[in-house]
Amino acid sequence: MLQLIFTTDFFFSILRITAPILFATLGAVVGEKAGVSNIGLEGTMMVAALFGSLTTYWSGSWAVGLIVALFCGVLVSLLMGFFAFNLKTDIILTGIAVNMIGSGGTLFLVKVITQQTEGKALASTTSLITAAHQIPSWNIPLIKDIPVLGPILSGHCILTYVAFLLVFLTWVLLYRTPLGLNIRSVGENPNAASSVGVSVLKIKYIAIGFSGLMAGFGGAFMSMYYSMGWSLDMVAGRGFIALAAQAMGAGEPVGSMLSALVFGFAQAFSIKVSSRGIDSNLVTPIPYLVTILGLVVFALVIRHRVKKQHSASALEKAAK
Repeated sequence: MLQLIFTTDFFFSILRITAPILFATLGAVVGEKAGVSNIGLEGTMMVAALFGSLTTYWSGSWAVGLIVALFCGVLVSLLMGFFAFNLKTDIILTGIAVNMIGSGGTLFLVKVITQQTEGKALASTTSLITAAHQIPSWNIPLIKDIPVLGPILSGHCILTYVAFLLVFLTWVLLYRTPLGLNIRSVGENPNAASSVGVSVLKIKYIAIGFSGLMAGFGGAFMSMYYSMGWSLDMVAGRGFIALAAQAMGAGEPVGSMLSALVFGFAQAFSIKVSSRGIDSNLVTPIPYLVTILGLVVFALVIRHRVKKQHSASALEKAAK
């Protein structure tokens, strides 16, 4: 088992698999900081993946496809925000509707756009992206020649590097900019933020739009690099795993990145084990089991901290 894990290919796959989860996780982080629970990340990624791959196929340019994927991600999230913030629908139910559209709605659109039956449509869309249209990889100068580290860190899709760079940029946004201060203030106490002139509605739209942008990156990564095209339910729960990573990371960019890496490790491990001939039905649930176990551990830790705080406050009151 150790020989299976401790290889450069395995660690390379961890980073590659983590990237789309990390994009969605960062979107969830900013959304939660503003008090917006965007559980529609899964469906948003599906929509972005579909239109990104179709646009790449039609235009012959991955850059154009990426822009369209990002636009679709932001558009879906802003529409979700309109229903939740302006029309006062429950944001959880709105997110569920977006996820249903991302699953069944995208399949319907594939049939309408391609004018083919389900089987033919799915077969054609999974092979839309050729190597020439795929988002390119980048061999980092100097680093690629370093033994061990070179094969792990170099040669990834450029969006993989963007994902990890955005961890730092998201932290800067939240803790080193006036906009980040407004986002955190709206999430902590919207009434207090409004009393000092902060537009709560505007900040919530910015936060949910940012989460849609990150979901667009994740969807583009899935269809324009990872899977080389679109297929039904190709996101495979990564939007929900991102929500779990955000919770386990205590809503902080760096902690959420580490949680996303744990889930990336679990998924890479299941793929590696399955490639050794073990029944895929036994190993496929591993990432989702890790998600559940991670959330249980997180809940227990939070519960312990709350009890500790209550005990400390009780001792202070008794001392007085």
